[in-house]
Amino acid sequence: MENLGYPSIKSIYKHLHQHPEISWQENNTTDYIERLLEKTSFRLQRFVDCPGLVAELGQGKPCVALSADMDALWQEVDGEFRANHSCGHDAHMSIVLHALFALEEKQAEWKGTLRVIFQPAEETIEGALAMVEKGIVDDVDYFFGLHLRPIQELRSGEFAPAIQHGAVQFLEGRIEGEDAHGARPHLNKNAIELGAEMVQLLNNIHMDPSVPHSAKMTSFHSGGKSTNIIPGRATFSIDVRAQTNEVMDDLVTKIKSASHALSNLHGISIEVDKKAQVPAAVISEEAADYLEQGILKVMGKGALKPAIQTTGGDDFHFYTIQKPELKASMLAVGCDLKPGLHHPHMTFDQSVMTDASRVLVETVLGVLGNR
Repeated sequence: MENLGYPSIKSIYKHLHQHPEISWQENNTTDYIERLLEKTSFRLQRFVDCPGLVAELGQGKPCVALSADMDALWQEVDGEFRANHSCGHDAHMSIVLHALFALEEKQAEWKGTLRVIFQPAEETIEGALAMVEKGIVDDVDYFFGLHLRPIQELRSGEFAPAIQHGAVQFLEGRIEGEDAHGARPHLNKNAIELGAEMVQLLNNIHMDPSVPHSAKMTSFHSGGKSTNIIPGRATFSIDVRAQTNEVMDDLVTKIKSASHALSNLHGISIEVDKKAQVPAAVISEEAADYLEQGILKVMGKGALKPAIQTTGGDDFHFYTIQKPELKASMLAVGCDLKPGLHHPHMTFDQSVMTDASRVLVETVLGVLGNR
């Protein structure tokens, strides 16, 4: 497609990878995508109150949407905290843009509406809900997302037509007490010791072992520079995951009960509140079938693998929770990704991006071209 005036998928990826932006700050990324799409026939819509972009081509029914996340993570890389694309969103945007270019060239082969959503703030679990509130998917019939998968799940060149993400909740906790002199531990409750007890209580919560789940403390802040003060206050975070929404509800209930029990035992205020959540995936078999046929047509039977089950989460699934009539599924892209998602030095086989783009093209043509 470079011969048609479009940049190569690798050049798009290189630019996006070198210019990461964190959630709700993807303004330069939006500008870059808009500049690329101004050369196409797509109708473009930007938002007044946030980054992100919607590109649309065609008209009428059915309406098929593709989604690509835009944001990077904020993490420590080689001793420096900075924005970093270690979740593959730079690849997702590149793959979807390349598919968009191809579908414009093949417009004579399909009828209906193609809508492409470049979504901000997936990492903060806020972007999909913002798009829903703006009505972007109100008239969408089929919705397809995608995500690079770790080498432990899929090898390079393998694809799956669905990702059964689990439910995720981020909890924030507070221990509200008073400081005491280091020589007088009987005059207060040591917030650090209470945090250690909370970790033990989390480890002692038992759920159905046949349903993957976990609850772990991921941050704890207490005390200061004076080492002769017993801190009475602390804040902490808990990452909670479960493969089903039902187990998630039970797990969070038990965590809050544990915090209340600890609070009552020591006579000190310990509160745990929900910060954000992602529901478990609700997958449309019909949408997954279209992805499966796209995989088979582009890559052949040997590349097709069963749906991926993972306790990782994605805010893509808010679309189907908020709009149950949506027929949606996510393409799982095998690319020998290692050491793992969110690792500061994550790498993957970039040559797979072209194949992933072709799979999305054939999937859309399967819906809009009645193949």
